[in-house]
Amino acid sequence: MSDYKAHVCDLCRSSEATPIACAPSYTNGQAIHVCNNCGFVYVPLRRTAKAIADDWSDRLFKEETVFNTQTYSARIPAIKSRQMFVADTIDTELGLKNKTLCDIGAGEGQFLEIINAEEYGAKPFGIEPSSELCAKMSSEGFENFCGAIEDYVDAGEVGKRQFDIVTIMWTLECSGDVRTMLKAARDALKKGGHVVVATGSRILVPFKKPLQFYFDPKPLDTHPVRFSANSLRAMLISSGFKIKFINRYVDQDWMVVIAEKTDDVDRSDWQGDNSKDVLDFFKRWDNESQTYYKDYHDE
Repeated sequence: MSDYKAHVCDLCRSSEATPIACAPSYTNGQAIHVCNNCGFVYVPLRRTAKAIADDWSDRLFKEETVFNTQTYSARIPAIKSRQMFVADTIDTELGLKNKTLCDIGAGEGQFLEIINAEEYGAKPFGIEPSSELCAKMSSEGFENFCGAIEDYVDAGEVGKRQFDIVTIMWTLECSGDVRTMLKAARDALKKGGHVVVATGSRILVPFKKPLQFYFDPKPLDTHPVRFSANSLRAMLISSGFKIKFINRYVDQDWMVVIAEKTDDVDRSDWQGDNSKDVLDFFKRWDNESQTYYKDYHDE
């Protein structure tokens, strides 16, 4: 574990946290904590953000896969449908026609294809750490930067071009440095531009899957943070964004938040979750999963 370092809460920076009691039974002993101060759910022991991004590129994010294996691909119906949901949400709320859009964690570039099609007519750009997937995007005519968001920042690319929209889809929760990613997104936006964060809606909502499908034995720092509606809004507000839209996350599988880059926001004016409520939620989720779905696994 020498490559791992202890982290404080990504949201409020408190070091006081309580481990989720049931988590190690699903994660091969790995711990995930709830911040005592703001209720944020996070993995305290992590490798560097670069190491996590490399793990996604080298081990987890391969071209040929299905949804229930160790690797990941967007080119299956379950993933394409949620990308279509995000595209249509953005188009409805902001409009995509002729808008410049940067997708952080662009993967194979499927979302770039969707929004570049005639129906939406956006002008996309992708940031992606996998050289194999960047080569694929380039072969299909999509401009991209090959590297993690930290590499994009270190290379001085932030601010060279500015976008109307930055999307972070099922990627913010995979970042070892959430604040750096959101700062880079903000710096890459034009004044009045919008960031769109999409993630699963799992915490403090009706249970939507057995707990063994939420926690798993893979290195837990590949998903080092987990968002509720409150904590995602709080993270965006404290990063200098004004919340403009959130979907009906309570009964929809996905949570999509649109926020505007603005100087007219009080970065301290946010609300987290009650840590006891979050811990109780996971206890109830574990009980439900063990009672009704203990023996249910992917075939």
